[in-house]
Amino acid sequence: MSKLRITEIFHSLQGESLTVGLPTVFVRLTGCPLRCTYCDTDYAFGGGEWMSYDEILAEIEQYNCQHVCMTGGEPLAQKRAYEFYHLLCEKGYKVSTETGGAHDISVLDKRVMVVMDLKTPDSGEMSRNLYENIDHLKPTDQVKFVICSRKDYDWCKMTIDKYNLTEKCEVLFSPSYGQVEYADLAEWILKDRLRVRMQVQLHKVIWGERTGV
Repeated sequence: MSKLRITEIFHSLQGESLTVGLPTVFVRLTGCPLRCTYCDTDYAFGGGEWMSYDEILAEIEQYNCQHVCMTGGEPLAQKRAYEFYHLLCEKGYKVSTETGGAHDISVLDKRVMVVMDLKTPDSGEMSRNLYENIDHLKPTDQVKFVICSRKDYDWCKMTIDKYNLTEKCEVLFSPSYGQVEYADLAEWILKDRLRVRMQVQLHKVIWGERTGV
């Protein structure tokens, strides 16, 4: 029986992306090959529990919620996850995934909404960006930049222009929690007339840095 290694499954409001604020079931997979400086889910690097697909589905079903977000860690680091995405889509869920951008998204079920990071210089993991993924982005997908400094912001502007990102999908700018002031990032975006969407982490505004919410 196929299994995935799971850190937690919980019901909360989506804190980021274009579905922000919507009740969502989060399936947090264990393990990640990246070590970003701002990571707030390092508790998902190891441990976890092996669960069968049926066990995971049973956990999801109890919440009677149509939105499911596969996250991590890095959910695409577990190869069996790809078939589980397809299974969720076949069952009629509205599925999204949060991925760090270092794994191939081309083989994901096309019904999955992809929220893909491109790692900035101050993340410490910029060299892991798999830029080939940009060719596989759909209009319903999003590219997210977590911005730690003005240097990161300037790099993001350059990268958007280089890959024509705003013509491919929605682009999200997220201030790294505690590193960039919300007002500063907002002013930079407005001054430069960028066609991006600024987002803050709604779950942290509501619950702070608690996990599993």
